[in-house]
Amino acid sequence: MLYHAYELQRAWMSSASAWASIGAEMLSNPKLPMGYMGVGPMAASALEVFAHAAAPYGKPAFGIEAVTVGGKQHPVSEATVVNKPFGDLKRFVREDLPEGAPKLLIVAPMSGHFATLLRGTVERMVDSCEVYITDWADAKTVPLHEGSFDLDDYIDYLIEFLEHIGPGAHMMAVCQPSVPAFAATAIMNRENHECAPKTLTMMGGPIDTRESPTTVNDLAMERPIGWFRETVIATVPLSHRGAGRRVYPGFLQLASFMSMNLGSHMLSHYEMFKHLTAGDDDSAQATKDFYDEYRSVCDMTAEFYLQTVEEVFQTHAIPNGTFVHRGKIVDLHEITETAILAIEGERDDISGLGQTKAALKLADKLSDKKKRYYMAEGAGHYGIFNGSKWREKVAPVVEEFIAEHG
Repeated sequence: MLYHAYELQRAWMSSASAWASIGAEMLSNPKLPMGYMGVGPMAASALEVFAHAAAPYGKPAFGIEAVTVGGKQHPVSEATVVNKPFGDLKRFVREDLPEGAPKLLIVAPMSGHFATLLRGTVERMVDSCEVYITDWADAKTVPLHEGSFDLDDYIDYLIEFLEHIGPGAHMMAVCQPSVPAFAATAIMNRENHECAPKTLTMMGGPIDTRESPTTVNDLAMERPIGWFRETVIATVPLSHRGAGRRVYPGFLQLASFMSMNLGSHMLSHYEMFKHLTAGDDDSAQATKDFYDEYRSVCDMTAEFYLQTVEEVFQTHAIPNGTFVHRGKIVDLHEITETAILAIEGERDDISGLGQTKAALKLADKLSDKKKRYYMAEGAGHYGIFNGSKWREKVAPVVEEFIAEHG
């Protein structure tokens, strides 16, 4: 019933958004007298803010057509090179990339947002690397006959993607996938796999959430796993290809994140209203662009979500040495070849300081020469992979680490 109620509400809000958009255009039309009266522009701005906030959002496009390197623009090609039911592997490469440039697999989070949340990450790294990224599917679009998808499958996907890229690749995991990427690295090191990554960069990942626990960690610990199973898991309605699949809906994920910082989100929309009223369309558009991405959400399979909550946030399986893949304990002591870079944001309110750094201690058989830690001063969670701090401070550290251990 939860999902059906949301679909009904979404239909109503979509209609209201359309009417508000029409009203905003009419009130701001210079051919009409209301456009020149004080109340006209204010009402038009308010309606435009509402129309944007209530509009439905689908999967965004990456839209990376070119990058500027050395003052010159280089076209970027995008292609899907592996297609699987629960996620594709995309490839981005710029024209005139030097021969022998490193190959980098960016592992996007399967956490309610699409991989396009890492658009800025891809755009920066395509300067110097042949970039691949995991493009996870929205679970509500995957038919039931494709089976289930859990943490074991996630790890298998990463290994298969690395095998497709070939020997000598590097891997970067942003936030949640740090855990399966860490596990996949241990498995491939244990097997002396020729496609084991040369380096693994983990950014703001919940390796050990007992370190500096955040509100997100506390919420996961407050309730038993049965509560999550009964309360936040829903069934996909018949209107979607994945009808009947049990999922953790993206709209619930978005609601929980919005509620954590509701005041700042309301202030952002108020600032957008002021920008529109003052005619500052560029500033208003920047806010719109952010929320276009932020509010584009997707569903996760119930089995993946519940296993992640239990293994990562409740039982701390990775740091306790009890994490299992396909019936075998994942032994982090077996990481002896892949160099590891742990990156954290000083002001990260999702993965606290020390949670990612814990990986360096857990890989205790790895030479200290192959370990590095970097804290991005003043950066929040999103700042370590997007924005100016990412481009100017964090990305150069990643590029240097890849070059050193390539």
